[in-house]
Amino acid sequence: MRILHTMLRVGDLQRSIRFYTEVLGMTLLRTTERPEQKYDLAFVGYGRNPEHAEIELTYNHGVAAYELGTAFGHIAIGVVDVAATCTAVRAKAAALGGAITREPGPVQGGTTMIAFITDPDGYKIELIERRD
Repeated sequence: MRILHTMLRVGDLQRSIRFYTEVLGMTLLRTTERPEQKYDLAFVGYGRNPEHAEIELTYNHGVAAYELGTAFGHIAIGVVDVAATCTAVRAKAAALGGAITREPGPVQGGTTMIAFITDPDGYKIELIERRD
């Protein structure tokens, strides 16, 4: 078994596509429009299934915002240099509605360098420094 994708409901599909492609450097892999069912999809990622997991962005027609709840935590992305990544995404994230919510630094009780950003819909993304 393997993880194929994670689905996030978004309030503005084009804004979310721009955030994940322009800020996080993902590729728009495919889109699907389902007007009769009143939803549209976009899949983004760093590669396609089955080699890579993807993120499915789902826009339900007429829904501009969602309550995120308390069960969802975050999506984690490995980066070579957390501080440099935060510097590179800071202006782009702000322009598209995202933000750095935890500056780069070691994880509590450890030495692994991490940071957190949020996307335009408020979903948390953890950046984890992985030099391998």
